[in-house]
Amino acid sequence: MASVTSLAASVHQRVADALSAALPEAGSADPLLRRSDRADFQANGMLALAKKLKGNPRELATKVVAEIGENALFKEVEVSGPGFLNITITDRAITQTLAARADDDRLGVPLKENPGVTVIDYAQPNVAKEMHVGHLRSAVIGDALRHLLDFTGEQTIGRHHIGDWGTQFGMLIQYLIENPGELAPAADVDGEQAMSNLNRVYKASRAVFDTDEQFKERARKRVVALQSGDAETLDLWQRFVDESKVYFYSVFEKLDMEIRDDEIVGESAYNDMMTETARLLEESGVAVRSEGALVVFFDEIRGKDDQPVPLIVQKADGGFGYAASDLSAIRNRVFDLKATTLLYVVDVRQSLHFRMVFETARRAGWLSDDITAHNMGYGTVLGADGKPFKTRAGETVRLEDLLDEAAERATAVVREKGASIGLTEQEITENGAQVGIGAVKYADLSTSPSRDYKFDLDQMVSLNGDTSVYLQYAYARIRSIFRKAGDAAPAAHPELPLAPAERALGLHLDQFGETVAEAAEAYEPHKLAAYLYSLASLFTTFYDQCPVLKAEGGPDQIANRLFLCELTARTLHQGMALLGIRTPERL
Repeated sequence: MASVTSLAASVHQRVADALSAALPEAGSADPLLRRSDRADFQANGMLALAKKLKGNPRELATKVVAEIGENALFKEVEVSGPGFLNITITDRAITQTLAARADDDRLGVPLKENPGVTVIDYAQPNVAKEMHVGHLRSAVIGDALRHLLDFTGEQTIGRHHIGDWGTQFGMLIQYLIENPGELAPAADVDGEQAMSNLNRVYKASRAVFDTDEQFKERARKRVVALQSGDAETLDLWQRFVDESKVYFYSVFEKLDMEIRDDEIVGESAYNDMMTETARLLEESGVAVRSEGALVVFFDEIRGKDDQPVPLIVQKADGGFGYAASDLSAIRNRVFDLKATTLLYVVDVRQSLHFRMVFETARRAGWLSDDITAHNMGYGTVLGADGKPFKTRAGETVRLEDLLDEAAERATAVVREKGASIGLTEQEITENGAQVGIGAVKYADLSTSPSRDYKFDLDQMVSLNGDTSVYLQYAYARIRSIFRKAGDAAPAAHPELPLAPAERALGLHLDQFGETVAEAAEAYEPHKLAAYLYSLASLFTTFYDQCPVLKAEGGPDQIANRLFLCELTARTLHQGMALLGIRTPERL
């Protein structure tokens, strides 16, 4: 893992440092310290170290135990098997370490030592088209990755590479010219009306385009006018973009995502760069002319049937496609935005395209060992039948409809439970929306991005199992404890022994910093989701086995358990926020 600095060393780090100090000849060797079901931790690094030092791993492990001696951190260290170390730490060490985070807003999450600039390309809808379930994963995964990277100190810049250029706009614009007044100004409509207007115009223009050859020819000429910068054409094109943005913002608002206008930079933004991009590639020999087109060939990249697949930068008729705009975007992001990392959250089916684009940019010198690009190819959202998620009529599911249904289902769940704690109708509605959208996001983020997953709303809004609702209810339960606590206040008491459920919860809380750092570094938000689910489960066990406000040990034990509750609530709240999910105070 990359070198990091931390506000408060975790138990894990303290143990690792103690092991390294006990065996100086190990140098910077990794002790391979992991959580264990045989003890608190197990260190497996002696086997590799013994091989390196040409020694006996069990003898090295025994030497480490002797060197550790009387250390307040350790309760027991024993040698097991061929040279494993089973390590149990003291209750005091757990509580003291967690107490150091009482005033730590970062909860032990380390900051990157050498942060860079990451441009994240995500949430890429198309102008004049409805957003559908296929847009969900890019938006949700990209937003979570941005939260994670920001929190670890990386500077992130969002880019929403919207589809706002191409032949369909000639059709749309020509139709508007011949049918003025069909599209209301964007300022006069809301998101739903905006999409309704765009749908109507798109369908009407498509009907004419498909049946009228003369209109089709006029539409094609309009594309040339658009690419040439004709003022009237550009003005109408801008109206389509503005109208679409009104709709985009309404959908992203339902997704509880912040989308900045200056980060919506579509294909059109790179139109003026494409000719130069092609020239640079041709002059450097990266791209060559083949049958009139400008093409990049790859021996090492092959497509179906193991056949070489060329990347077409410029067509034989002089037109440009996706490759030219993507390569121009790389130039802009590297040289103008000073990016050190380019992160693309796109459908896995585009992996071959981006592999060729990245290799072309590398050959051109725009990418290097210090400036890298990564394709976060994500899998497909499936229906209950295991096929791509569709409506019963076989149509693509509108994203707005999906989000509305999730909010409605969750609101029903919240209403059923909320009546017993006196939630108002407004609270039920607001919390229901947060629970519903959180359920959709968590189902996505708890799955490895590269995998497909089934969209099952019944399971997503369930109070049981690995769902965001389960996590949100754990948080709300803790807030309820504090509302009942009266004058009792949380305070760490390292002198107190810990029950098994307290130890398990405390050791898991200790891992938050490393988990967030690893999830951010590997671009794997599902690792954080898995951590949070385990945290909620461990808290549930703690809650069942360790009375908080009626602790038998008296005021100090009450305060110590309230401390564990408070740290758990802060960790759940922060962790969920990094996934883009809210945690209602009352459920």
